[in-house]
Amino acid sequence: MVDDEVNARTALAELLRDEGFDVETAADAFKALGKYESFTPHVVVTDLKMPGMDGIELVKKIRAMEDPAAVVVMTAFGAVSSAVDAMRAGAADYLTKPLNFDELLVVLDKVLEEQALRRETRQLRVRVRDRVAPNNIVGMSPPMQRVFEVVDQVAPSRATVLITGESGTGKELVANALHQRSTRANGPFIKLHCAALAESLLESELFGHEKGSFTGAMARKDGRFQLADGGTLFLDEIGEISPSIQVKLLRFLQEHEFERVGGNQTIRVDVRVIAATNRNLPEEVARGRFREDLYYRLNVVSLEMPPLRDRRSDIPALSKFFLDRYTKENGKTIEGFTPETMELLSAYDWPGNVRELENAIERAVVLTPGSLVEAKALPTNVRPRLAPAGMPVIPGATLADLEKYAILETLKSTGGSTSKAADILGISVRTIQYRLHQYNEAPRSEIEVVQKHAPEESAKS
Repeated sequence: MVDDEVNARTALAELLRDEGFDVETAADAFKALGKYESFTPHVVVTDLKMPGMDGIELVKKIRAMEDPAAVVVMTAFGAVSSAVDAMRAGAADYLTKPLNFDELLVVLDKVLEEQALRRETRQLRVRVRDRVAPNNIVGMSPPMQRVFEVVDQVAPSRATVLITGESGTGKELVANALHQRSTRANGPFIKLHCAALAESLLESELFGHEKGSFTGAMARKDGRFQLADGGTLFLDEIGEISPSIQVKLLRFLQEHEFERVGGNQTIRVDVRVIAATNRNLPEEVARGRFREDLYYRLNVVSLEMPPLRDRRSDIPALSKFFLDRYTKENGKTIEGFTPETMELLSAYDWPGNVRELENAIERAVVLTPGSLVEAKALPTNVRPRLAPAGMPVIPGATLADLEKYAILETLKSTGGSTSKAADILGISVRTIQYRLHQYNEAPRSEIEVVQKHAPEESAKS
């Protein structure tokens, strides 16, 4: 509240505090800018006519800031033209003096609602950019159908959900689906990767901090819990958080309140928590690395994401989904996969799960010149290694094929010496001689190299 009339600003501030607002006051625009950084207001209500910097100039300076507060200007009755100038400069609304307090409350409600809508729009844009829309979950296999059933049952509730499963199985997509199908769908969906931050930074990111609470804290900052008020907070890799953060998180789950780092003001928010981990949390609890009480608070509803190797029937649909996405992104026209390529995609175990499959398809799209993705465009780990000429293919060869290959190749390397080959293979010379006798019944080309190298030993056999 910025006004050079002390009685006016003090009275308005007290009335707004009675309505539940957190209010700071300033006697002029310069003092307002000095408090702005530490207080980080949602709305600035300012008089237009003030000594030094006027209200219009203050509007311009605030609007030039990153993520600026909304500004409501107050002007004397009959000076509406000045208010119009302020609106052109970026003010959200204006009121005439003497101020009607009920009118001020209506304007503040409207401005705060518009801010919430802008935040939601930004979050939707981020969601589109990150491609985490619920319809990106592809799967008709029985394991995925069970996941969808749990999502539909749990989403409308307020229950905390713990999503487990290997990395790359789509835990974040399911968290987003839970949010989108809940009564909080119009609220924010805020996510945080717990393993990506050091302990001190993670605490600040979760709970926020006050100005000066640590080196580099130049202004007060709201944490992810406060940003997620009215919505959902997704905590990925929850198994990585330290014991001290576990204590604070447990308190929030129990009381729905917290304090910023370096602060003593208790903040209450309405946030649903969805957590995810690829760790075995019961095992972590048994080893003393994760609090048992926190585990039970998080594990109100448990949802296990199946690895891709357990839902192979979904691989063709997932492959086509990613093919369509990346052909569009790369401006290509690719109709599908050759039968050999799809056979390889379906046979591979995908240790990196859906994420690894997505990366493989993106690579294949980039390397495919024609209308069908061929096997050679897949990563080498997906394609079986080509065996050297004459080497039995594994799987597919018998033990007799493998033994024959080993004996003949070893004889090549020893110049045809059965005694040296026997030492290398750990078998008797007589066994090699007996096998060579058997191989003589095979086509001549298979043993002629041995006979050329060792005519005497071959003759003896």
